Amino acid sequence: MVITLRPREPSCPEGARKDPGEESGRRGSSSPFRPRMPPTQAESVIKNIIREIGQECAAHGETVSETLVAFMVKAVVLDPSSGFNTDRTLVKGDVQKLVKLCVTRLLDSKNPSLDTIKMQVYFDMNYTSREEFLEEHHRVIESRLSSVSREITDSRACVREELESLYRKIVSYVLLRSGLGSPTDIKIVREATAALQSVFPQAELGTFLTLSKKDRERQLKELTMIVTGIRLFNRDCGKGGEGIDDLPAILQEAIPATTQHVDSQLEVVQDQAYRYTAILEKVAENPLLSQELQPYMLKEALYNVRQYEFFLQIILSDIITCAQEVEMMIKQLGAQLEQLQFTVKSKTAVPTSQVFPIFIALSNLWTSFQDEAVLISILSNLSTHLEPFLGTHELFFPEKVMQALLDGVTVKTDACRMKEHMEERVNLADFRKLEWLFPETTANFDKLLIQYRGFCAYTFATTDGLLLPGNPAIGILKHKEKYYTFNTRDAAYSFAENPENYIDKIREKAKKNAELIELLELHQQFETLIPNSQANLRRKVTHSVQTDLSHMRRENCSQVYPSKDASTQSMREASSQVPRPQIYVAGFRGGHTKTTCEIKVNLTRAIDET
Repeated sequence: MVITLRPREPSCPEGARKDPGEESGRRGSSSPFRPRMPPTQAESVIKNIIREIGQECAAHGETVSETLVAFMVKAVVLDPSSGFNTDRTLVKGDVQKLVKLCVTRLLDSKNPSLDTIKMQVYFDMNYTSREEFLEEHHRVIESRLSSVSREITDSRACVREELESLYRKIVSYVLLRSGLGSPTDIKIVREATAALQSVFPQAELGTFLTLSKKDRERQLKELTMIVTGIRLFNRDCGKGGEGIDDLPAILQEAIPATTQHVDSQLEVVQDQAYRYTAILEKVAENPLLSQELQPYMLKEALYNVRQYEFFLQIILSDIITCAQEVEMMIKQLGAQLEQLQFTVKSKTAVPTSQVFPIFIALSNLWTSFQDEAVLISILSNLSTHLEPFLGTHELFFPEKVMQALLDGVTVKTDACRMKEHMEERVNLADFRKLEWLFPETTANFDKLLIQYRGFCAYTFATTDGLLLPGNPAIGILKHKEKYYTFNTRDAAYSFAENPENYIDKIREKAKKNAELIELLELHQQFETLIPNSQANLRRKVTHSVQTDLSHMRRENCSQVYPSKDASTQSMREASSQVPRPQIYVAGFRGGHTKTTCEIKVNLTRAIDET
């Protein structure tokens, strides 16, 4: 069996349909395994390679996902030290070598690089945008309601007993869809039934049954919203609302607690990154120290904490969005309830055209509160599950070792580094043929998509991978429609003399440390090595359904995050471990309990174990 590693030639003429990944700015799904055999046969060979690697790992007591294996295959083939020549064919002996190398790396439990790759795979499989999270959440709800809905929309009830049974099913459907109480709690059922009867008496079932299936489904959803609005209004008046929790108040407690926890994690990991950076700078200035230390291990540890930092920033940004949405919705809820109070005040009868729209608006608002609660739980869960990927730091660099390495070293924060060179600026007169951008002359300057996540390209290329934050105030270089920042003016000038030289060096470094592809967002420079059907990372939004999102790719806009309010900072811990004052809130959608009171748990273990 022969497979070549040469990148695939374009398979369609210019102007024809391109790969969706290319059109969206994500990496294409084309495979550099260019088979001298039918594509399906080549894909089968690759699947067999992945399966064999997984089985070998399992035989040694290590369970690995196919996604992780696929990424490791890519990492091994890219690494020049592995000896795979991308210009020649991959024969049987190469396959055996590939399997062996992948298994060896996957079984190396004392490896910050592997931890980072595992972290990237986990995050990519479990994170997506809030819109896609909620879309999937709603799809799951619809799926769970489908059987109840079908019993109602397919009903041909005609006798009294059948009609009464159908009406009870409608009440149950309303409760299940709204998530406001259990359909097995008699008090909740009575309240929901009374609300439903006020707008849809049982006598109208005959008319309902004459409707088409589609119209029945539409009316069921509309009735649910109206009944939900009525119950929420009654709760506000103190005349009902059995089993309805104060979601706004719960969220106002849960969001700050979750924010503080993530913020605390972020502060600790940033401190770790600053300390690793300071030590690596010390090593760079004194080459003799390289013989005593393991700078490559220090760099891999730095990559690990920086990747963790970026993922926490993404999570924190989403939590901030949740907080903003909840704050806005609380104001809207108050306004809707006030309008409803004014509309029905001292009136025995109110036209449905006046109140129904408000009931529906109330229902939609409450659904949005439920959505935010789901998102907070997901984000809280995600941040908890990222922590284990930091396990090798204490093993290789315990606090005593770190203190010794930091002796006589000044640890600088990213902000301090930027302040040191804030007055340095590129002189445009020195570069007649290059384009430099500055804050005062460039629109949306702070939204430019900087290469390498904003790290200094020159420093990284010339120090074999040291990450120092670039300072946009010095000047941003625009080169071939991409943007680069630097930590000093000297670095900017040196890079500008021969950008491609340094870009190539960074690419070569990423081949040796595959975790840099995600960390520095180099996706477009490295084609996916395995066919789309097998290798793309699928983000698991639920444990039963996967989405069709692209492989190892965050949206570029994730580089820019809202600045954190100082009041959210928690006390710093002396060690790298942080407490978990993390609140998980569950139970908003109702269920088999008598009420839908929330469950708040202090997480000391993974959420899916509770």
